Amino acid sequence: MPARAHVVLPEDLLLRIDRTIGKRKRSRFLVEAAEEKLERDRLLAAIEAAAGAWKPKDHPEWERKGGAAALIREMRREWDRSGKKR
Repeated sequence: MPARAHVVLPEDLLLRIDRTIGKRKRSRFLVEAAEEKLERDRLLAAIEAAAGAWKPKDHPEWERKGGAAALIREMRREWDRSGKKR
């Protein structure tokens, strides 16, 4: 259920929002912007939490000529030969 909130914005930002989407669509715009920012922050936190989880010594298959791209190409060729869907 929607709830009201008093939000203070810099005047120049409010003018730019109004010029871009119009005064009657401010709330929806701010909701979408807040949702996008929260999702971006959640993803960045997950990336930071996972940093260092994969150690090169634990995955020697990545230490090949051509690096990860070569491994992926090889895996795709195997999938194509086996008829499996990607």
